[in-house]
Amino acid sequence: MLRRTPASTPAHPIATAAGHSRGRRHLLLGSAALAGLVLSGCGFKLRGPQQLDFATVHINASELSELGASLRRLISTTGSTRVVEDPAQADARLQILANNRGREILSLTGAGKVREYQLTQVLRFQLLDKSGAALLPPTAISASREFTFDDSQVLGKEQEETLLYNDMQQDLLQQLMRRLANVQRAD
Repeated sequence: MLRRTPASTPAHPIATAAGHSRGRRHLLLGSAALAGLVLSGCGFKLRGPQQLDFATVHINASELSELGASLRRLISTTGSTRVVEDPAQADARLQILANNRGREILSLTGAGKVREYQLTQVLRFQLLDKSGAALLPPTAISASREFTFDDSQVLGKEQEETLLYNDMQQDLLQQLMRRLANVQRAD
């Protein structure tokens, strides 16, 4: 008569999978904790609202426009600066000189139809102090994205194009906020 020893008894597949999953979870948690320690040790810090060196700012973009509303929202999150509607009451005046969007053909199919576009957006601005002196001279920042085009999915591609423009605008606004945060007023 053959007897099975506990070592040769096959483990239940569900119990093995649960134990394996638990071990993997502990490994992932340990790795995440180690990564957190390493990042905190090197001085890494998540980007939060950036403090601006002026208490009030006037923006010449309408608060009803998407750009103007987004910019006002970003400035209000700084906690140190508020937007005023009267330029005479502002410590700084942000002037949006241009906000241009463009679309160029990158490639065509063999039949001469558009296959890829490159979308671009250029934001030009300047920052002036109370006396009209330039804190930031006229500056242009730009963003671009590429996307494929398909005639059979025109509606979906139009929506994708809109999303890409929105993404580029948010990217440009973040760049603008970083530049504003680096401005030092001469009092």
